[in-house]
Amino acid sequence: MINYYNGKICLNVLANDIENAKEIYKAMDKHVLVGVVSVNYDTVPAAVEDMKKYDEVLEHNLSIGLGAGNPNQWKMVAEIAKEVKANHINQVFTAVGHTRANVQNDTSHINSLVSPSGEVGKVIISTGPLSSVCENKAIVSIESAIEMTKDMGGNAIKFFPIGGLSAKEELKAVAEACAKHDFILEPTGGIDLDNFEEIVQLILDAGVKKVIPHVYSSIIDAETNMTRIEDINTLYDMMKRLAV
Repeated sequence: MINYYNGKICLNVLANDIENAKEIYKAMDKHVLVGVVSVNYDTVPAAVEDMKKYDEVLEHNLSIGLGAGNPNQWKMVAEIAKEVKANHINQVFTAVGHTRANVQNDTSHINSLVSPSGEVGKVIISTGPLSSVCENKAIVSIESAIEMTKDMGGNAIKFFPIGGLSAKEELKAVAEACAKHDFILEPTGGIDLDNFEEIVQLILDAGVKKVIPHVYSSIIDAETNMTRIEDINTLYDMMKRLAV
């Protein structure tokens, strides 16, 4: 089970190694999903072997990642999910059903990556390896995307890339739809210490019950590639203020 702070917010961040993952997990009092991305591995067996170690120390609160939403990683993620029963799996919209079949349970959380379309209330669902490069994008209402995700066995909308607050009105419409349909929302892309509170507050104000904000490069040390624990502490303090 994902550990939401006060039942509302769970942070999603990356770790560079197992020690970094342990530090993050401890600092967040377990209210976090720690991501390890599939694109960092050459083969599925190598990824499974390493991710199982993370999964154990994180008490299954591992987030199996694509790697910057890379659609070409969808199958590797789905194959890893057969062997690593993590609590959180990132997936492109078109591969959610395949991944749910692979995990062979109803408990692992699988998100569904959709992207801003430039039109409030509508999102791009053609986020797979072939569909993402089509000239004519598949654009549907966010409500349809949510219901289709449910049909496929998904648990959340991953709205990526939101570019921080650059797609604020679109994000608000997505949040309102998620609230209406009692669905989890995962905002991703360009979230940092400066805009984290405003983004999460916007989503909570829309009525979304559970939110999983992804904060990546902005809190990673460029020299060590480690997620900075001081930034994790800052984000946790923000979460406590927001999840009242």
